[in-house]
Amino acid sequence: MKLRHRDAYLGAPAQEEGYFVRPPWRSLYSARFETLLVSITADDGTTGWGEALAPVAPEVPAAIVEKLLAPVLVGEDPTRIRPLWDKLTGLMRERGHLTGHQADALAAVDIALWDLTGRLTGRSVASLLGGAFRESIPVYVSGLPRPTDAERAELAREWALKGATMVKLHLGHGVEADLATYDAVAASGLRVAVDAHWVYDVPQAVRLARGLAERGALFLEAPLAPEDVEGHRELVRRADLPIAVGETLRNRYEFAHWLGRRAAGLAQPDVGRTGITELMSIAELAAAHHVRVAPHHSTGLGVALAAGLHVSAALGNLAFFEYQPTTCEAAGAILTAPLPGDATGFPVPSGPGLGVDVDPATLV
Repeated sequence: MKLRHRDAYLGAPAQEEGYFVRPPWRSLYSARFETLLVSITADDGTTGWGEALAPVAPEVPAAIVEKLLAPVLVGEDPTRIRPLWDKLTGLMRERGHLTGHQADALAAVDIALWDLTGRLTGRSVASLLGGAFRESIPVYVSGLPRPTDAERAELAREWALKGATMVKLHLGHGVEADLATYDAVAASGLRVAVDAHWVYDVPQAVRLARGLAERGALFLEAPLAPEDVEGHRELVRRADLPIAVGETLRNRYEFAHWLGRRAAGLAQPDVGRTGITELMSIAELAAAHHVRVAPHHSTGLGVALAAGLHVSAALGNLAFFEYQPTTCEAAGAILTAPLPGDATGFPVPSGPGLGVDVDPATLV
């Protein structure tokens, strides 16, 4: 699904069609909200919905679901979620496909199975996961999509007036520039975190981390190349604030390596890339290493948002959840009713399964 919205993710797009790069960041972005929705229907007609985090080329994981995963699920008991997860992850495991598009496709199917099981049993996903630790999910506002520090500071003040207490800046424009932006925004009274989008080397990241720690920052996210485990390990050792990683990681084995090396101080799995089953395993690993979990959420629409809120409710070591204002506004476009929630927090969705219903009329 490719949904156009009046605002793009993280601000004005570089172009109206196709994909583009936002320097200094290196990733591809789309002017639209692109996603993969998966439905699984039981014999009695009950349907569960899942969603993958697929911000570009959702056709790729869609093909994996259609060609590789769906045929294996036909005739299975959908409430046997963990055995099915084990079966599905084994299909391409020896070929190295526990990550990337295969993992994204698996995540969407897994979420759909949890939603379907909840609907069949009349229980919420949070209940199926063992119960909710909280009824309201604490959040931070992710992004102040304005071009200047003065405009970002003004937007931060507006969020503070709306009840926000925390904000994350999407930066990476140079150490001094990032610290100047931090100072401008922190004057709003909000607690501030920084996402550096993988642009720095270790010496630069150390300087940034120390400057942020002196200012009382919440955390520093994704400062180094996403494959640089040892660089992050060194940074964690030399920094006096949490170093957050995890949006690129898909499974417990990857997280075990990072956590075992003490290369992460805050874990950020995204349910649209891990699925619910794997995210819960990741969270237990993090807890065993005394690391809190702050689930990542970027362009996922209503189904992924609901899944993220349910797992957040079920985590004993939750720090907070990522609130993307523009994404959350777009998220409701595919639902019969949008999820309530704002910068002050989100209630755990009620009702069986994920507690949301997809509007078929929107799926064009």
